[in-house]
Amino acid sequence: MKRLLLILVLGLFLPAGAQAACYLEYKAKKDAPLRLHYGVMQIDDGGCPGANRAQNIAERRLDGTGWTLLTVVGLSEQPPSDQKRANAGEYFLRY
Repeated sequence: MKRLLLILVLGLFLPAGAQAACYLEYKAKKDAPLRLHYGVMQIDDGGCPGANRAQNIAERRLDGTGWTLLTVVGLSEQPPSDQKRANAGEYFLRY
């Protein structure tokens, strides 16, 4: 009985800890003067969301910062490469 209870308890908690983060790559702009940037956001949402939800998350995070989302470039559960980190510069995991 104790084993069954232990298995049930572990079954409830292990999946939550095993959920992967999702990395969202995006492009954004600011007007007057026009400025563009490429960035990477981390989403801890139990994996990568669908395209519409990803766009909504990025728009919401950028809202109020003066940046406007242009496009979601990609989604990945793999950590970004060093090249992507370098390309994002100060916008790597900023929002």
